[in-house]
Amino acid sequence: MTDQTTGQSSGLNDNLRGAGLMAGSMAAFAFNDAMIKDVVTHMPLAEAVVLRSVLATLLLLFLAIRFGQFRFDFPRRDWGLVALRSMAEIGMTWFFLRALAAMPLANLHAVMQALPLTVALAAALFLREPLGWRRFAAIAVGFVGVMLIIRPGPDGFGPGTLNGLAAVGFITLRDLIARRLSPQVPSLAAAFITAAVITVFFAVQGLTEPWLMPNTTSILLIVGAAVAIFFGYLLSLMTMRVGDIGFSAPFRYTSLIIALILGWVFYGEWPEMLTFVGAGIVVATGLFTIYRERQIARRDAAETKR
Repeated sequence: MTDQTTGQSSGLNDNLRGAGLMAGSMAAFAFNDAMIKDVVTHMPLAEAVVLRSVLATLLLLFLAIRFGQFRFDFPRRDWGLVALRSMAEIGMTWFFLRALAAMPLANLHAVMQALPLTVALAAALFLREPLGWRRFAAIAVGFVGVMLIIRPGPDGFGPGTLNGLAAVGFITLRDLIARRLSPQVPSLAAAFITAAVITVFFAVQGLTEPWLMPNTTSILLIVGAAVAIFFGYLLSLMTMRVGDIGFSAPFRYTSLIIALILGWVFYGEWPEMLTFVGAGIVVATGLFTIYRERQIARRDAAETKR
């Protein structure tokens, strides 16, 4: 009885650590967004991306070597998928940062919470993954929540919103491609390649526009954003190795709370009530989607063992 109790306690502690790591990862990414939001309003977007990406690439290189994932001996098919994933990441970076400069931080993060819904729907449409009526209904309700956040119309639907929705589309494409990668592809190796490709792309794109000498504040914010991305990747990797991912996955939504606080503290932004209502609907349906996916995975595992 003591061994069983000890095992249950250990499992619970691992789950709590996993949840804490997931929340920490989301906080790191939210801090990156808050810092880079200020930078892209004072200097050319391409310059800001290059300066941040150079530092982030070096930090990812260190992380990949540290975890033994700095290797590129994966199949030729996966190289094509990694290249496509990098292109999707470029599109996401371009549109996300433009949306970040034009939208309140919390509003943009609220739109991003639709990702579990868009990925589930796209996987059903393009990868033929099963999608039951319950999850389909959750997706439909979730998109009603998205409409409340972006409020199509002359007052609520501007360039920032369009860029945010485009970013969601590119992230969905990126995640669909990631699902097709074979297990031989180390996640940090793929992240390092993507970061390097983004650096090169925006460096070339930046040749068409004048660069500005960043002031001390911008330099500190860029360094801070790169360090935040590093810790975001590190903590998310550690999350995958601790506890049950189904337990920690819902803590992704802590990024919305953190973005709300950061937007209010640093930019004086406070979303309207409809945004809160829409975000609540999106989070609730996203949590239900995660719950259903976890149930289906358990059922499939049980049937496989029979």
